[in-house]
Amino acid sequence: MEQTGVKEFLKRKNVNITVKTYLIDALGAMAFGLFASLLIGTIFGTLGDKTHIQLFSTIAGYCKGAAGAALGVSIAYALKAPQLVLFSAATVGIAGNDLGGPVGALVATVVAAELGKIVSRETRVDILVTPGVTIISGVLIAQFVGPGVSAFMTAFGNLVKTSTEMQPFFMGILVSALIGIALTLPISSAAICIMLSLDGLAGGAATAGCCAQMIGFAVLSFRENGVGGLLAQGLGTSMLQMGNIVKNPRIWIPPTLASMITGPVATCIFRMENIPAGSGMGTCGFVGPIGVYTAMGGGTQMWLGILLVCFLLPALLTAVFGEILRKLQWIRPQDLNLDL
Repeated sequence: MEQTGVKEFLKRKNVNITVKTYLIDALGAMAFGLFASLLIGTIFGTLGDKTHIQLFSTIAGYCKGAAGAALGVSIAYALKAPQLVLFSAATVGIAGNDLGGPVGALVATVVAAELGKIVSRETRVDILVTPGVTIISGVLIAQFVGPGVSAFMTAFGNLVKTSTEMQPFFMGILVSALIGIALTLPISSAAICIMLSLDGLAGGAATAGCCAQMIGFAVLSFRENGVGGLLAQGLGTSMLQMGNIVKNPRIWIPPTLASMITGPVATCIFRMENIPAGSGMGTCGFVGPIGVYTAMGGGTQMWLGILLVCFLLPALLTAVFGEILRKLQWIRPQDLNLDL
């Protein structure tokens, strides 16, 4: 009976302790928080550096400075936090991000938001208790967990980057395929790359994989979805195909095979690099190519690499693989149809 009572209480408080809630919903929301702060700030920063317009650089500074708060609010919003918890999460996000990076912000905000939801509107002094519990618990978790999480993510990210430098061909395949798959899954490849500080050649491989998924699905499904689908997936997200992938996982084969080719092309031939904020974005809003430009600074090799790795090769390779699978009837008519 007591266990039933706890479940009913948590249900009433909208506290859902599931993997989907914390590793899909919350992690996915992080991407929006990152895009509204760090990612857009990176774009403005690049514009400021290249155009020497001070306003862009000023905006970039404010955007990047708001990253922690944006993370906290976006995660709390995904957890359906009430207003006082939602607003208090800005402070928690700042503490978590400062002490443990994006993962620190995620852990601290998840714990703080859930505790805040539990005490919300349970006392007559809710305006003090709810933000107090949310902020105190969040900051304590950030101080306790943040440094360790930050050290682990940094070490793991460095391992991936060092491995890619030492084995650009094999790691180019692996990183490109895995990050590309993460981009299409209902999680955030952008958040993963930023968590791992994935830059340099590893960032270039990640960019190749993300572009292969987005441009690949855009081209592969053109006969079903037309120009609208081309733009929605090529400049938006390949995640739109997730429902179709569940119905027929074979439609995922062509863009994934394409990513396994473009990855080592990026690392071995063009030595493509990216910054963490752009590595996991692909062609979404052209953030991936902008990140490559930010990291490499221009040059014929860079522009040719962007053209081939980010656009032409994914389109061509996926189209070829797609036709093979259509002839094998692994991909059937309307398998890639989107309700746009």
